[in-house]
Amino acid sequence: MPSFLSRLQHLHAAAVMADITLPLQAYCASLDESSLPKIVQVCSGVYFQGSVYEMSGSEVCFSTGDLIKVIAIELQSVSCEDVSNNDKFELPIHHTGLFKVVPEQLPYSTVEEILKLRPLDLESSLPFTFTSRTKITIDNFTLSPGKELTVRCIKRLEDGKEYVRCFIPGQQDTSAEVCIPLSTKGEFYECESEECFTLTEIMTSSCLRSRRFRFANTTKLQQPLLFSPVYQVHAIMNLRQNVLKFPSTLEVDVVDITDICTADFVTPFSLTEILSQPDENFPAVLEIIEGPGSCAMFKCNWLSGLKQHNKVIFHKKGSTALVLLSNIKSRKTQQYFLVSQQYGGRFKRRPREFSSVYELYAASVNASGLKVSVTRNCEEVEEEGVPTLSVGEQLEIVRCERMELPKAKDDKEKQTIEALLCYRQADEDDDEEEEGVKREEMYLPMYMQGHFVEVLADNKKYKLKDLGKEFSLPLDVKVVTKDSTLENDPLATANLRIEAAMVEPVIQASFPSSPDQCFDIPSKWLSMTVYFTKECLPWPRDQPPKCHVETVTEVTNIFLYEFRKQATADVAPPPRPPKRDMSSSKSIKKSKKKSKSKAERTVPFKEFNDLTLNCKRRPPAPPTPEAIEVEGPPVVPRKPSTTVTTAGKAQPNTYVQVRDSIKKVPLNTAADMDSDHDYEPVEVFVEVVKKAQENVSFY
Repeated sequence: MPSFLSRLQHLHAAAVMADITLPLQAYCASLDESSLPKIVQVCSGVYFQGSVYEMSGSEVCFSTGDLIKVIAIELQSVSCEDVSNNDKFELPIHHTGLFKVVPEQLPYSTVEEILKLRPLDLESSLPFTFTSRTKITIDNFTLSPGKELTVRCIKRLEDGKEYVRCFIPGQQDTSAEVCIPLSTKGEFYECESEECFTLTEIMTSSCLRSRRFRFANTTKLQQPLLFSPVYQVHAIMNLRQNVLKFPSTLEVDVVDITDICTADFVTPFSLTEILSQPDENFPAVLEIIEGPGSCAMFKCNWLSGLKQHNKVIFHKKGSTALVLLSNIKSRKTQQYFLVSQQYGGRFKRRPREFSSVYELYAASVNASGLKVSVTRNCEEVEEEGVPTLSVGEQLEIVRCERMELPKAKDDKEKQTIEALLCYRQADEDDDEEEEGVKREEMYLPMYMQGHFVEVLADNKKYKLKDLGKEFSLPLDVKVVTKDSTLENDPLATANLRIEAAMVEPVIQASFPSSPDQCFDIPSKWLSMTVYFTKECLPWPRDQPPKCHVETVTEVTNIFLYEFRKQATADVAPPPRPPKRDMSSSKSIKKSKKKSKSKAERTVPFKEFNDLTLNCKRRPPAPPTPEAIEVEGPPVVPRKPSTTVTTAGKAQPNTYVQVRDSIKKVPLNTAADMDSDHDYEPVEVFVEVVKKAQENVSFY
């Protein structure tokens, strides 16, 4: 059996002998996406430390003899070559400029030839204009050379011959029409057409891509341009197992060997592509080309086995109903779980807690007849419409309405807000309530904060799938019976919240070492690349094992964040409370500030400043004379002093005598009226206080 290298040499020699080598750029430009995949061999390349040299994740060169299987091409841009000087530049595929077809300088020998070589199909390119450098004679009618002929349509006459109906412009607004047979011979040339094309139209037409163009709306660049598409080529190699991506502008020559190549190529698949495979391909053994790596979304045992080059069995694909659970935050660590609705445990409902009226409203939308109990007293705020609530009161949520706030003095119109209409249940000891009397209605503003707990009269045990059918989410539950099929049930005896329910595409998989212990891979949330191997399944033919599917998968808070970002629609924030009228309080503060400033001006600034010149610590402001005369300062006990008299007694406290000193100051009313210095009594007060200051400065 010939070696692989000798087979490559044989293929390379056959390609060279056939002389069908093309530059990679030209080969990709001639490809039709519907004909893919194609297998090519590199006939001339660059050797650089092996078969393929990789730089920044992009394949930049190949070696002679390499086999490449092109599986897809993706148009990236357009390469433009100036025919006059061979300069090249690139334009984005969505370039907004328009281009005109440059007429070919080569002559056409017949009218039929010029029709067949139109850049578009004949019906789309009509009308178009051409000229003849030779004289044309049709029956008794002769056309002189140089006349412009505009083709209007093609006709088939009674004699079975096909003709083109042409319009001939004449002098002084005269014109004529003539029918010219397609078989007419001569020397015909194209005339420039006024029709314009975009880059997208040019690249999607094989006829247009072979023509030359010039810019239609500019006079700066009128040289003919040749357009060539620049693709990103998606390919695989028989020596590598991952998908290569490289530009079609690599300077290598290739030859198409699709029909004669017998090499085996590994076709990589993503998990999304695995879902599109037919059911007949499963179960199968696959090898992991690229694993999920350090996936931060899942915390499970089977994740560590999904590594590169490891084998995995894909039993089947499909969709399964999953529930997203989270444990109550009272635990030390917050945990989240993706749980299949086939989970065998039993749940009981737990009352939900609400911290605002808006949360009550959101819960009542999904579940009518919601009843709650008040768990904390709430005082009434009349201007904001907040009522009084007491602990133990039960409320039944009815609907959302608008309520009027009490009208303020400065408001011309009453303000209305959104509120929640509730029925407040009367006390059982109220004997005055008669049967048939309506329950008390009350309104709770949407912005009101409070503390409520759901009232439940249900003590039934539910399966997980039944909870989703009978109740709306989110829902607080507790596991009262664990799943007996699980060795260690992470949900056992846990207080949980059902966050959401979903239907996810999954792939049921297991490892060859334990093919009956299966798990579901959520293909939407896990990224990995695999390929189908030809290995046999690790069980007898037509005797598949009885699979036990893991029903609980722990996920991280990153998964919860991504899930909510994709699944939750934008919800408007809860309403804010109305702004309070602060004008009255501002006026009160302003008046207090004014009165305070007047009181400070009672003592002249210079004298008041002198009080603190010799003080180590600045004392508080002294009281006014009027306040001293009415009440007097309190008597402060004197601390023991280091200076003692000969009698062994402390010196008398002079500060206590302030009140008496001020009383002994004579106040002459007449003198006050005649004197220009009406602050003389204050000077006396300042002197007395200054002496007192010296005595108490060391307290």
